[in-house]
Amino acid sequence: MSYKTGIIFSLILSFAIAALLGFAVIPWLRRLKFGQTILDIGPAWHKSKQGIPTMGGIMFIISTVVSFAVVLITDKVTGGNLLVGDSLVPDSLKVKIFSGVLMALGFGLIGFADDYIKVVKKRNLGLTITQKSIAQILVMLAYLGALFMSGNTFMNIPFVGNVNLGWFFWIFGIAVIYLTVNAVNFTDGIDGLCASVTSTAAIAFTVIAVLKGLFGVSLLAASLAGGCLGYLIWNWHPSKVIMGDMGSMFLGGMVVALAYAIDAPLIILFLGLIYVIEMLSDVLQIGYFRATHGKRIFKMAPIHHHFEMCGWKEVKIVIVFTAINIIGCVIGVALFYFGNK
Repeated sequence: MSYKTGIIFSLILSFAIAALLGFAVIPWLRRLKFGQTILDIGPAWHKSKQGIPTMGGIMFIISTVVSFAVVLITDKVTGGNLLVGDSLVPDSLKVKIFSGVLMALGFGLIGFADDYIKVVKKRNLGLTITQKSIAQILVMLAYLGALFMSGNTFMNIPFVGNVNLGWFFWIFGIAVIYLTVNAVNFTDGIDGLCASVTSTAAIAFTVIAVLKGLFGVSLLAASLAGGCLGYLIWNWHPSKVIMGDMGSMFLGGMVVALAYAIDAPLIILFLGLIYVIEMLSDVLQIGYFRATHGKRIFKMAPIHHHFEMCGWKEVKIVIVFTAINIIGCVIGVALFYFGNK
């Protein structure tokens, strides 16, 4: 099949699977009593979300993986080779794609453990910071090890070209992955926000992958975009399900996987502009609070809660933040296009 057909097929199939799964997954989560626990430190009006089924991220996790697999198998059976596309080093690209998916699933499992402890064991804070960090580092090292063994230790910088990171590959990789996964997790705070922002990032990754002739990467990105959009049918305000840490950490892993698959991890700064803003707002809030012994920059962090406290409705925040991320995506795609001619 052509890459255009493959992308459309991936997007539509993933959307349909995620949307249809809602009819089965949400009642199932209710029967298991996997309801969201709202902490007292959050906005008071979020108490109305108490008991909404969590771990709904399983919907787009399944849809992304299944649709990607179905399209690849269909393409292979019909004699195509979309997985490697125009890649000059096909085996290296396969490592980046499949190890990236496994990394995202690994982060999803860590998120599942965190959610399970919160909703089943009734420990509001889930895994401790130490437990979560150790688990994340193990997943990161496994992923980076796979890239290192296949020779993927360079990255592309627009207007500069490919830069071999050498030994800095490990330090840089751990920093990028850890910050991205947790920044995406911070973005999951109100109905529809994380899935909306991630869908725009996934579409931008699809475009860049096509420009590079990496059609297997474009199929994966399109599957992620479709899954997020299908999930939004159930997560749009007022949400009927919440993705949980399982979902947000999987999304963070996928964003990293796609960025490394196109050899441009720094592109996350643009395609994930809202993630960056959310993370920085939290860091600034904590730093300023400690430096001034109790004063705050924002009414509440991450910054989407600040706007909630200012009276913005959740839908308005989602629309504005998604629009801002689209601007970041356009800039990122433009930088990549003009910076690699």
